[in-house]
Amino acid sequence: MLLGILLGRVFPSLNDSLSSVEFQGTSLPIALGLFAMMYPVLAKVRYEDMGKIGSDKKLLLSSLLLNWVVGPALMFALAWIFLPNQPALRTGLIVIGLARCIAMVLIWNDLACGSREAAALLVAMNSIFQVGAYALLGTFYLKILPGWLGFETLDITFSTWDITKAVLIFLGLPLLAGYLTRAIGMKKNKLWYEEKFIPRISPFALYGLLFTIVFMFALQGKAIVDSPRVVLDIAIPLLIYFFIMWGASYLFGKKVGLGYDKATTLAFTAAGNNFELAIAVSIGVWGITSQQALVGVIGPLIEVPALIALVYVSLWLRKRY
Repeated sequence: MLLGILLGRVFPSLNDSLSSVEFQGTSLPIALGLFAMMYPVLAKVRYEDMGKIGSDKKLLLSSLLLNWVVGPALMFALAWIFLPNQPALRTGLIVIGLARCIAMVLIWNDLACGSREAAALLVAMNSIFQVGAYALLGTFYLKILPGWLGFETLDITFSTWDITKAVLIFLGLPLLAGYLTRAIGMKKNKLWYEEKFIPRISPFALYGLLFTIVFMFALQGKAIVDSPRVVLDIAIPLLIYFFIMWGASYLFGKKVGLGYDKATTLAFTAAGNNFELAIAVSIGVWGITSQQALVGVIGPLIEVPALIALVYVSLWLRKRY
């Protein structure tokens, strides 16, 4: 993170160069970094065991409840509590709360020794709900619910294509690559695949994570340095959100009888957010220079250290319990 900020400040032209490498509003370096990060994890998933996990109704229903009811409602409440007089920042936070994580959560879950199969299933389920429910929830939390409560309302239209594109790029491509790699590798030589190929590609997950973090902070470090008050205003509700969602989800998972691996997966999939989608939506609706887009840009810079800390909390709980 520090390296990224220093690169962005020491070489100001780097920001323009990095920003120009995109396709239809999607940053190609970030897409490649996320692919490198997710592909090894998805190649390890035992897809043949996912049917058994898919029959775990407690896990699936818990994920739906936490991701699509509790998460958006909690972010809505925090946005209005902490930013009542800053409508643009408040709206940006609500948009983030609606975008459930479908990418980086896989690496946090893997580092915390959660269930890879459960993570792949829950992320795929979130992606389907994201395409179908995002626009409806956006209308509810930005127009209908504020109207019921007597608050300021917004009448906006979301691009279904932006939502679908984010799902396809940040989940569809690495999921397809991981599935095909495993299917072909296991069919040809199971022992070689498990003991040679997987250990060889596994380090690329961390390389991809580090590259993505350095790139994000190099690209957006200027926003941190130039807008410290905005960063602080956003950081407080976001940090509260991450820790409440993760802690409540983990405890809920244990309460309904999930083991450590599935409870951890449930916690990370509920706590993480799809900032790439939130940024795309904010730019499409309010413009690239809007404060709503700025919230989406700063958001992952808060999420990364928060979820890294929660990985360590998870590993401590694994040893403790």
